[in-house]
Amino acid sequence: QVQLVESGGGLVQPGGSLRLSCVASGMPFSRYTMGWYRQAPGKQRELVVFVRSDGSTNYADSVKGRFTVSRDNAKNTVSLQMNSLKPEDTAVYFCNARPERWGMPEYWGQGTQVTVSS
Repeated sequence: QVQLVESGGGLVQPGGSLRLSCVASGMPFSRYTMGWYRQAPGKQRELVVFVRSDGSTNYADSVKGRFTVSRDNAKNTVSLQMNSLKPEDTAVYFCNARPERWGMPEYWGQGTQVTVSS
């Protein structure tokens, strides 16, 4: 059974930092591009960043220079360091696993809430 389990969300003041982690199990982690998406109330889910199996990354313009993604294939973990947080970063953050080979399934975590407020 495949699981993506996120952790690290919470309430933080503007300008603060949080670190999200996603631990994957039951899947060939190194064959997946791992991503973070977010969904704010009343808005569509949007890409924050993804990191391919080779370590290459793609960030949304809104988080460039503030967020940093990393993956550890030995630990089946992808992390998101979020600095200089803004109220507009408030959302539920979801971990995503997208296969890099045809015919393999995509997976989503259950989400973790990030709230940036004073």
